[in-house]
Amino acid sequence: MKVIKGYVEGVIQAFDEMRHHKLRTALTLLGMIFGVGAVIAMLSVGEGAEREALRMIESMGVNNIVINARPADGEALKSIREHSIGLSLRDVSSAATTLPFVKDWSAQKQVKTFSLFSQQGRSDATVVGVTPSYFNLSALKVAKGRSLTQADQSHYRQVAVLGPEAARSLFPQDKPVGGLIKVNHQWFEVVGVLSEGEAVQSKIQGVKLGGERNQVFIPLATALKKMNVKPLEDELDSIKLAIADGVEPSLAAKSLGHLFERRHGGEKDYEIVVPADLLAQHQKTQQIFNIVMACVAGISLLVGGIGIMNIMLATIMERTAEIGLLRALGARRKDIARQFLIESIAISATGGVIGIVVGLLLALVISAAAGWPVAWSPFAVLLSLGVCMTIGIGFGLYPAQKAARLDPIVALQRD
Repeated sequence: MKVIKGYVEGVIQAFDEMRHHKLRTALTLLGMIFGVGAVIAMLSVGEGAEREALRMIESMGVNNIVINARPADGEALKSIREHSIGLSLRDVSSAATTLPFVKDWSAQKQVKTFSLFSQQGRSDATVVGVTPSYFNLSALKVAKGRSLTQADQSHYRQVAVLGPEAARSLFPQDKPVGGLIKVNHQWFEVVGVLSEGEAVQSKIQGVKLGGERNQVFIPLATALKKMNVKPLEDELDSIKLAIADGVEPSLAAKSLGHLFERRHGGEKDYEIVVPADLLAQHQKTQQIFNIVMACVAGISLLVGGIGIMNIMLATIMERTAEIGLLRALGARRKDIARQFLIESIAISATGGVIGIVVGLLLALVISAAAGWPVAWSPFAVLLSLGVCMTIGIGFGLYPAQKAARLDPIVALQRD
């Protein structure tokens, strides 16, 4: 109990010293505040980017492989079509029947839209023909109504599922489900609306993703049969293949590459995207970013620690007579060392707490200015406090030992 009381009195005295020298303390705290603030902001932005990347990859499916058609025009397209008909449902059928690791698939085709409206509003949303499995493989959830079904696909039904933004544009005053929209010259009944959940970013490692918030989904068979398709155009814009568990996506992509190369006559009119590889590449990039930012933050914390040591050494010079008097009154060396160490820790801890607040605010500013996502992590706060305490002990230990080693007689003679 006596020991605890001694530590409490030491903390009170430490904060009294800080109040008596406000300007000097504030200048000393700046290094810790900036260092901890940089750490918190870095980890918050990094954690936000990591969660955003995982969310975007989930929309593609970590165990999925995506094959996108590469656009071409004019003579280049004519030359390609001499050897390849482009990305088509035949490619999907061939992959599903010849490669045993393909357990499911979806396909999509964007519709050239020049008019999209309802009785209540207009929209610039993209209209996409998709297979029913598209929603499951893309981790899209329907909030209202239902998704597209195989019956819609088989009977060429003119039904649609709206993204949340498209729903607000087309039906600003009424419930979308059951309403009618007109795509070009065709009327479609709205049967469902997607949930609001969606990644903020639209690209990862240069690959375009998302956009579902402002899209209108119709059955792929309906789109291919009833909507205009340009001559020589790819039948499909994209194919998504679900890979069986336990199969390495990169190895599966190589097998698919060999199959598509033979089917397309050697023409590279498609590209194979492996979401798992994109995630690994993003994590590597994020790791480099974290290392660079950690070095910058570390330098700031080092400067802050040097500032603490400097101010503690100056404090010893000012309080030499006080130290001699305390020793003469019975204070032990470890009592003197403990008091100065507590003061050092108090300065670093105060700087750490203020730095955490500054870091959180800085992360919000970065998010607002750059559009980067942020996420708060308890680990970041605990790590910052731990680093502050370590710096307080590490840079306060030498001044504390120096104060404890002062000769009380010499110290009392100091003015």
